Amino acid sequence: MKRIFLLSVFAGLLMMTYAQNYKQNLFTGNTDIGSCGIAGSLSYDSENQSYTIAGSGENIWSGHDQFHFAWKKLSGDFILQANIRFVGGGSHAHRKIGWMLRKSLDTTSPLIAATVHGDGLTSLQYRLNVGENLAEIKSGVTSPGIIQLERKNGKIYFSVAVPGEPFSTVGLPEDAKFDDNVYAGIFICSHDNKVLEKAVFYNVRIIKPAPDNFIPYRDYIGSNLEILDLETGNRRMVMQSPVSIQAPNWTPDCKYLIYNSEGSLYRFDIEHQKAEKIYTGYATNNNNDHVLSFDGKSIGISHHVESESNNSIVFTVPLKGGNPKRVTPLGPSYLHGWSPDGNDLVYTGSRKGEFDIYKMSLKTKKEMRLTDAKGLDDGPEYSPDGKYIYFNSVRSGKMKLWRMYPDGSKQEQVTFDEYNDWFPHISPDGQWIVFLSFGPEIQADDHPFYKHVYIRMMPAAGGKPGVIAYVYGGQGTINVPSWSPDSKKIAFVSNSDSAH
Repeated sequence: MKRIFLLSVFAGLLMMTYAQNYKQNLFTGNTDIGSCGIAGSLSYDSENQSYTIAGSGENIWSGHDQFHFAWKKLSGDFILQANIRFVGGGSHAHRKIGWMLRKSLDTTSPLIAATVHGDGLTSLQYRLNVGENLAEIKSGVTSPGIIQLERKNGKIYFSVAVPGEPFSTVGLPEDAKFDDNVYAGIFICSHDNKVLEKAVFYNVRIIKPAPDNFIPYRDYIGSNLEILDLETGNRRMVMQSPVSIQAPNWTPDCKYLIYNSEGSLYRFDIEHQKAEKIYTGYATNNNNDHVLSFDGKSIGISHHVESESNNSIVFTVPLKGGNPKRVTPLGPSYLHGWSPDGNDLVYTGSRKGEFDIYKMSLKTKKEMRLTDAKGLDDGPEYSPDGKYIYFNSVRSGKMKLWRMYPDGSKQEQVTFDEYNDWFPHISPDGQWIVFLSFGPEIQADDHPFYKHVYIRMMPAAGGKPGVIAYVYGGQGTINVPSWSPDSKKIAFVSNSDSAH
């Protein structure tokens, strides 16, 4: 494995009026808390969308604190997430960084801190009353690369992971109470008031999750269009929207991302950060199952036809826009793959109440059923060499990845652990598979909106999957092929109730 990050993991409309560029600096302010010997600071790297925080301070433990804090005010439920690393070897084993919640900016304020120490010790530390010493709940993970602090229905959860591994979570005691309105942010303490320490926080996300009364497919929250660099592990947010956007495809020239929103398809110019609607004629009720041909000249879409019980039907349209040409005579049909030679489309179809994988020749217009197992088969996609069709199936009791030959023969399971795996996407160089994984608590045949999900990757030749992105999203995050043409990046959608 050549890439550094993979080694660590595995060994015509104008710009949409609601699209927004990524907001720089999520934090309202930054300040030293207590009498710090050396003034702290916060700097923002707009290219990498990362923060470097510096600070001194004797400790965060007894009745008063000394450290540097970058903060914003939050209330209600939220998810705070970041990759972290210290800068340099450090002078004290108990220098510390992490996420913190405070009632105030006073040195004796009640606090909750998701803390990683210089020696790798990781813990959830808290002071519930003014001036008390801190209590601590230790994590079993040492030296994590990603930390998450979540408040859900008033309860606090601390999750950490070594990159590539799933989260390990601890929570505050059930009876622990904390104010709804808090100062929330990142912090650093050198544990020596005469020393200045630094740390880098990247992939920083302040997420407002969907409310409990959210109704799927009626209610939506905001969306973030992101690009993940597989060499560095850095996620770059390129656009935000207060409405739902879903399922980005990458164009072969590496210049554009194609996504759907509110029934239409859009072409997003990555360099200039502008989104332009793609003309699709009367097909204006498109879902998130859209696929570019390998030559990049056409796009297949899945449009709900009102006169046919609003069933999804597959059409093709020139990528530059044009009138749709109908492909599937029956619905519902949800497009997921195009053969490398451009001759065939593969899709999920419901026929007589059973969802299976189908293939259709664009020349003969004959539909061929490829799977017949009981339960949902979904997400079919060709490998770039045309040798296999990968898909996900619930036939084993969990949703897992499978593959078969293009004629439907030799169907074999590819993933085997406790997660529910959806939408296998094979890299253009044929070496890797990226897919979405829901936890075992999610119903196997469901891929819901607005959940904690992992984007995972594994070698196409087989092997253990590793987590490459820890995401709040789900339905619409990565439904369709979303690799960059050079196999170095993927695009996906994450979600938050308000743009940050």
